[in-house]
Amino acid sequence: MVLNRTASGRLTPRKLLKGGRAAALLLLASIASPAVPSSVPVMRAPAVVRATPALWEISDGDTKIYLFGTFHSLDGRTVWFDDRVRAAFDGSDELVLETIVPESREAMMAAGDRVSEIGPDGKTALKPFIAQTQQVIGEGRAIGMSVEHGADSVLRRVAEDNGKPVGGLERFEDQLSQLAKIPVSAPQQSEQPAAAVSLNDLLGAWTKGDTSAFSTMLAGFEAKSPAAYRMLIADRNARWGEWIVNRLDRPGTVFVAVGSGHLAGKDSVQQWLAARGISSARIG
Repeated sequence: MVLNRTASGRLTPRKLLKGGRAAALLLLASIASPAVPSSVPVMRAPAVVRATPALWEISDGDTKIYLFGTFHSLDGRTVWFDDRVRAAFDGSDELVLETIVPESREAMMAAGDRVSEIGPDGKTALKPFIAQTQQVIGEGRAIGMSVEHGADSVLRRVAEDNGKPVGGLERFEDQLSQLAKIPVSAPQQSEQPAAAVSLNDLLGAWTKGDTSAFSTMLAGFEAKSPAAYRMLIADRNARWGEWIVNRLDRPGTVFVAVGSGHLAGKDSVQQWLAARGISSARIG
């Protein structure tokens, strides 16, 4: 499959990601984008950016599991699906994503009750964390980023086009229910500076396979919103680690792709596995 490429791309200026919005940004993978003030010109980027995102391998002899960190929202100019990532994907028997988003309108509408609530004014509105995530997605679209170009969506399309089985670590309905329960922290008035991690930092780190910026973001997120961090990151990583342990009991090769925020920091999937004697080898 050939990735769509635009003649030019856009990124936000170096605006810090802070406050409750960090949770939504991590969900998008770890990343959509903060708003771009209309008075600040956006920066034009090169037509094509070649990326070498992080990839790990877990093996026990008759089973091999590739663990790939995705960027859920991208523009069409970032080229990443080649070389070692493509080789690992092509050599896998199946693709496993965080979840499988339904393609039918009916299924999506049926999920509406899980993400909405009746507000004080009697009107139906999205639950706070879901609303925050939708806002971030919209802002990302305004600068040319979309989940359609994101690594997860690309992998799914290629797998389905080639008849490769596609599964999810979480059921879509369960994921929505979990995300809808995540608390959104009230804005904090503090003179303490936010961790200096910008969207450009995270995207640049992802293209280089560098997890350190994600670790910094996660540490700041946990400090500001420990409950949200546990629900969005630590608890889910533990469940996914258990899935990997169980999958190692069956032979085969699996390509597992989850947001890069889940593969960095002290509570990463790899750290959870390492604590149980299962090592993850970085590829490349």
